[in-house]
Amino acid sequence: MTTRRDFLEGVVAAATASLATLPTRAVSAAEPPARAAGPNDRIRVAVIGTNGRGGSHIGGWLGNRTAELAVLCDCDPNAAGKHDKHLGSLPRKPDFEPDVRRLLDRKDVDVVSIATPNHWHALMAIWARQAGKDVYVEKPCSHNVDEGREMVRWARKLGRICQMGAQSRSNPGMQQAVAFVTDGKIGTVKAAHALCYKRRPSIGLVDTPAPLPPGLDFDLWAGPAPAEVPIRRKLHYDWHWDRRTGNGDLGNQNPHELDKARWGLGKRELPRRVVSLGGRLGYRDNGDVANSQVTLYQWDDCILISDVRGLEIKSPVDYGLKAGRLGVANIWWGTGGYVVAPSYASGVAFDYDGRELAKWAGGGDQYHYDNFLAAARSRRHEDLNLDIEDGHLSSALAHLGNVSWALGTAVEPGTRPNLLADDERVRLTCSDFERHLTENAVDFQATPITLGRVLEIDPATERSSDTEANRLFTRDYRKGYELPRA
Repeated sequence: MTTRRDFLEGVVAAATASLATLPTRAVSAAEPPARAAGPNDRIRVAVIGTNGRGGSHIGGWLGNRTAELAVLCDCDPNAAGKHDKHLGSLPRKPDFEPDVRRLLDRKDVDVVSIATPNHWHALMAIWARQAGKDVYVEKPCSHNVDEGREMVRWARKLGRICQMGAQSRSNPGMQQAVAFVTDGKIGTVKAAHALCYKRRPSIGLVDTPAPLPPGLDFDLWAGPAPAEVPIRRKLHYDWHWDRRTGNGDLGNQNPHELDKARWGLGKRELPRRVVSLGGRLGYRDNGDVANSQVTLYQWDDCILISDVRGLEIKSPVDYGLKAGRLGVANIWWGTGGYVVAPSYASGVAFDYDGRELAKWAGGGDQYHYDNFLAAARSRRHEDLNLDIEDGHLSSALAHLGNVSWALGTAVEPGTRPNLLADDERVRLTCSDFERHLTENAVDFQATPITLGRVLEIDPATERSSDTEANRLFTRDYRKGYELPRA
C-alpha cells in the first residue's frame, strides 16, 4: 500500500534521478499537414501501440473504406506480426516502424492513432500535431491535468483534428439517451453516477524488475516517465496500476463513464470541489494506485459520484432501480425520473413509480472511428463527437480524484468524506461501498483505506488553492521528452 509520504517522495525521486538522455525530436511548431485529403483520397493512418487497445484501433480503421492502414508502430518488435492474420487480405501490408520519432517524420501518414500506455498519450499527440498529423487518442487522453489542457491549446493553435477514444459519444443509442436527459425529460438533473463495477485481479507481488520482451527499446517505452524498469511480474498491461505510467481504474475504465456523466449534466468546466475515498484494497501487490474508490465532484448546481469497485461484486447494488443489475454504467437522477445507461450504446428511462418512459439502443465502436475520419475531411473540430477539449475535461476528472487520494491519509473503515455528507445519493453510495468491502473480507490492517484531501478548484484556471495538489497536476519529464508548451 503506497502511503502519501511514499507517493510524494516518489515524485521527488523521479525529478532528481540521473537518467539517460534520449535524442530530442526536432520539429517545427507549425509544420504544414502532410496533405489535404480530397473527397476521393484515402486517409492514411498509423496505429501507435499494437497491444491491448491497439488491436481495436486496427479494426476500426480497417472498418472504414476511406482509410488506409499505412503503418504500425511499436517499440516492442514482438508486436510486429501480432495482427498479420487480420492484415493478410490487404492489397498492401502496413509498414512496421519501431520508433515513433521516425514515424512522425514520414509524409505518407495523415493520422496517428495512439493506443500506448497513458504516460505517452499527450506528448505523442502534441508531437504528431506539430508534424502535421491529425490524432485519435485513447482515453484518458492525458496522464495528468496539465497535459490535457496543453493538448487543447496545440489543437487550436495548429488547427488539427483530435478526438479521444470514448466511443459512447458516437453511438446513436447513447446520444438519444443523453438528449433525453439534457432536454429536461426527467426534470432538473442534479446528480449523476459513473459506475465501474469490474473485477480486477491482483498483479502479484514480486521484488524483481519485470522481464523485458526480447528486443524492446525500454528507453523509448519509458519516454517521459523515469527510465527505471518497474518491479512487477510483467511489463505490458500492468502499467495501468503504476502511477508513473497509468491512472488506476478511475483513469482506465471510468473515463468512459465520467465522460457520459458530465455530458448528461451539461458541464463544460471542471468542478469546484473534489474528494476521493478508497485504496488498493483486498490484496497486496506491486500496484500503487487504488483499485476501489469513491470520488465526489461538486459544481455549483449539481454533483457527480464516481464509484469504482475492483473486487468481486458478490450481491447486487440496490439503488431501487428497475434497470437490473449494473456493471459498467451510468445513472442520471432527475426530479421527475431517472435514466440508466447499462452499456456504451443503450439507455432506459423510468419515472419514480417504476414506469418505463423511453428506451434506446444502437451503435458500436465503428461509429466513433467514422466520425473522426469525417471531421478529418471537413477540417472542423466542431464535427467531432468527442473533441479533445471534452476529452481533456473528462480525463481531468479522473486525475483530480487520484490527486485527492494521493494527498490523503489512512482512516478507520466507515470514515466518510465531509463533502456532500448530507446528500442522499452520496450516503447511499458510501454505505453500499462499505458493504461491498465487508463482503470481500477486506483486511484494513493489511490494506488500509485512505480518505483524500478535499481539493478546491478554480474552473477558469484549472488550478487548486492547494500548492501540493498543483504539483501533482503535472509531472517531471525526462530530457528529450519534455511537454511542449503552446
